[in-house]
Amino acid sequence: MYNKLTWDDIRLIHEISSSGTLSGAARALRVTHPTVFRRLNAIEEKLGVRFFQRSRTGYAQTRAAEEICSLYERLHDAVDVAERRITGQDLRPSGVVRVTTTDSLLFGWLSSALAGFRLEYPEIRLAVVVSNDFLNLSRREADIAVRPSISPPNAMSIKKIGAIEQGIYISRKLLSHRPAREALSMHPWIGPDDSIHYPALQNWMKENDCFARCQYRSNSVLDMFVATKHGLGISILPNYLATSCDELVKCGGDLPDMTTDLWLVTHPDLRRTERIKLLVEWIDRASRDVFG
Repeated sequence: MYNKLTWDDIRLIHEISSSGTLSGAARALRVTHPTVFRRLNAIEEKLGVRFFQRSRTGYAQTRAAEEICSLYERLHDAVDVAERRITGQDLRPSGVVRVTTTDSLLFGWLSSALAGFRLEYPEIRLAVVVSNDFLNLSRREADIAVRPSISPPNAMSIKKIGAIEQGIYISRKLLSHRPAREALSMHPWIGPDDSIHYPALQNWMKENDCFARCQYRSNSVLDMFVATKHGLGISILPNYLATSCDELVKCGGDLPDMTTDLWLVTHPDLRRTERIKLLVEWIDRASRDVFG
């Protein structure tokens, strides 16, 4: 049966299965609803097989569609593996490297490091993806990830490049309006929104009864930094971001329980690619000036 199918046929069946509707598949494939309907009918007629049970609520897979979707995943994975291996053979210091990191790391130090890299290697172009989630390096959503994490992903080429130390910070503006001797628990707090995966900070604030006075919450550490600087409250911030800001004052010492490892991650198939190898080494060296 499969030798009569094209890749476009397989993908169309997969997209209908994923969305459960023709309109959802049309959006994913960037074609019209009638086009998807016409192509599905043509495939089913060609093969003499019914791939979906139609109903008012959508399109439900038949066993044939399940087999096609399984084939799609195997082919997609095989293409990803081949692409990584082919890219890994490229030893020229040119081309594009996709880097993913968090907004605070990019603003705090990585942007400067990347600017220096571009001056040194102008033939290597950078594509930066700012995200608080680990992208799928196996699927080439990114080539290099710079991430704070307690447990880095498995089956990757990883290197610890530092430890992010943190402390409690308050703005001079807020101090001027509230007595410095006032207990920290009496100040308004800035904390993480529930949508951000930041269990260490969420647990710390819960254990120290800070959420009751939390008047500003965000899913961005960079936004928490800016909000603290403008006097909306006090917050726990990474030292690399806050110590260089003259508008902020550190309250006490570091918080050992909040120290987080910083990882440099890439896929093993790509680590010998010259442009990726050069950037990995550059970021590693740049991190030593900030994180020791």
